[in-house]
Amino acid sequence: MILMNKRCAGVAVLTASIFLSACGGSTPAEGDGVRVAAAFYPLQYAAEVVGGDLVAVDNLTTPGAEAHDLELSPRRIAELAEADLVIHLTGFQPAVDDAIAQSGPERVIDAAHLAMREPETDHEDEDHEDEEHAHGNADPHFWLDPTLMVTLMDDISAELQEILPEDAEQIRANAEQGKAEMMQLDDEFSEGLGQCQLDDFFTTHAAFGYLAERYGLREVALAGITPDDEPSPARIAEVQEQIEKTGATTIFFEAQTSDAVASTIADDLGLETAVLDPVQGVTDQSQGEDYPSIMRANLEALRSANGCA
Repeated sequence: MILMNKRCAGVAVLTASIFLSACGGSTPAEGDGVRVAAAFYPLQYAAEVVGGDLVAVDNLTTPGAEAHDLELSPRRIAELAEADLVIHLTGFQPAVDDAIAQSGPERVIDAAHLAMREPETDHEDEDHEDEEHAHGNADPHFWLDPTLMVTLMDDISAELQEILPEDAEQIRANAEQGKAEMMQLDDEFSEGLGQCQLDDFFTTHAAFGYLAERYGLREVALAGITPDDEPSPARIAEVQEQIEKTGATTIFFEAQTSDAVASTIADDLGLETAVLDPVQGVTDQSQGEDYPSIMRANLEALRSANGCA
């Protein structure tokens, strides 16, 4: 859903020099392009691809930080009023939702229409169910399906063309190139995961439902949507039983979270541990790390764990 809000008159106007980049870049000077504020990395990536040199994108989530737990300073909240476009996902980062309501940016893209998948509940775990309810019973991690990134790029393209009508042709060309790369990535996943010995993969965090659904796999997660959610002993025992039944060799954890639970289960069952990255942040863009490269690393990790031809 793309929302249009009037700018709040009561928010103080800040100079361009205050609008800080949270992704390690320099502070964009006045006139450097359309200012886009993206709530977290995949939104930043899509905006940079579509906008190219026409935009200066500010990631509200510091690289390496947990996106779910974002807090914003009063200055950062005020900066949103000066952004030409804000891109966020309602319900994923409450601090951003509150900041948008407070600062009233003129143009807002809400990616919530892309995050409509309900998490699977294949077990009886009261804490897990309560945690899902707290997130509105929707899985927010839509960007792990590259085809949904295509739709996001279309949304961004439409907004930027309205902001910069004189550059509409360039924006459309950028978007088409970005969408083509997403569809190439989709093809690679479809082919790479098309013939696997195992359909199930086991994770500590239920972040990969969109990926699993798109490519005919099944994610079995120890805990729910929130990365630091602790699984109950009953849930751990349940997952261990499923691992033994399927013959799985690997349990996945996230690079930015503790591997303690995954390692304990791996030690108990003689499994390997490996990283699956939910692509919520990038810590080292200077080394070429970006959305496509992380997704391709995820693909290779899944192929290795699931014995894919």
